[in-house]
This record gives sequence, structure tokens and C-alpha cells, in this order.
Amino acid sequence: MDILQIVCIGIVAVVLSVTIKQQKPEIALQVSIATGLLIFILIVVKLTSVIEFIKTFSRKADIDAAYIGILLKIVGIAYIAEFGAEVCKDAGESSIASKIELAGKVTIVILAVPIISSLLDLVVKLMP
Repeated sequence: MDILQIVCIGIVAVVLSVTIKQQKPEIALQVSIATGLLIFILIVVKLTSVIEFIKTFSRKADIDAAYIGILLKIVGIAYIAEFGAEVCKDAGESSIASKIELAGKVTIVILAVPIISSLLDLVVKLMP
């Protein structure tokens, strides 16, 4: 049912944006950004239960909480960077969008260093 609400919000926003764009293109962009933020907030609220499940499972599996935290940050950065890039593309600024995507990828690599290091340590221990 939640996806139906999100789709309806999106369709109403598109109709409103297309109608307004002919006379006030800057307001149409604002409608698009506001709709994107609203949908993003609706989705993030639903993700809290998934995050709690992952944390509970990691405790049961005895996985270091720091690694789970890093993975959740990486997923968050990916979503936020994608959202920002899409907003820029909607505004016709594809070059800025590509810079946001690059910054997101670099940030993800930086955050992943402890996990990569841990995996390499494990591989070295397994080698004879």
C-alpha cells in the first residue's frame, strides 16, 4: 500500500510540474525537488525496521558492530548521492550530477578501507 501512495504522489507531482513548467520553470523544479524529498523521507522511515533487523542479526552472528555501521553508512551515502545527482540531472546540470556521483563513490571507497583491510588480513592468514 505504501508504494501506491508513493506512486500517486509522484504522478500528481509530475502533472503539477508539467503544468507549471510552461509558465514558471523555476517553480516546477522546486516541485520536483520537494516531491523527491518527500518520497525519500517516506522511504527512509520504512528503512528503520530493516536497519534494526540487520543490527539484531549481526549481534546473533557475532559480527563486529563497526563493520555493520560502515556498511549502513555506505548504503546511505549511495542513496543520498544518487538522489542528489538525479536532482541535478532534473535541473539540467548533468556535469554537477557526475561530480556528486564521483564524490559518493570516493567516499564509499574511503569508508570501505577498514573492511577491505580486514578481508586482506583474513586472506593472508589463510595462505600457507
